[in-house]
Amino acid sequence: MKKTVKDMVAEAEAEIKTITLEEALEHHGDENYVFVDLRDVRELDRDGMIPDAFHAPRGMLEFWIDPESPYHKDIFASGKTFVFYCRSSWRSALATQTAQNMGLEPVCHFEGGFGAWMEAGAPVAERPRKSKNKKEG
Repeated sequence: MKKTVKDMVAEAEAEIKTITLEEALEHHGDENYVFVDLRDVRELDRDGMIPDAFHAPRGMLEFWIDPESPYHKDIFASGKTFVFYCRSSWRSALATQTAQNMGLEPVCHFEGGFGAWMEAGAPVAERPRKSKNKKEG
């Protein structure tokens, strides 16, 4: 291997803003912050997620951020501060670096990820389900 995941995460950490769990808890509920859950839906179903977080699967993030992508999500054009998180903060470090490199700002992630959030006894909600009655078109 020329570069390991550990190397990539360390490089990302050197370039991005990392906030503490305490800072994340302070910002939770602030309308100027969007918490972005990068985890797989199976993780969300098993463990829940931060209340009112926006779920953006890691594999779609770049496509959802890019306003020229057919998959763009308007939330990423909101001008709010984005707080990315995953289970332990490795994926979120890489995602924060990617978003920052794409020009999305302000962005950060928090130490320890959702695992630290749960360990601290912070609020957890079930993953919202999409309505099956929603008409397409």
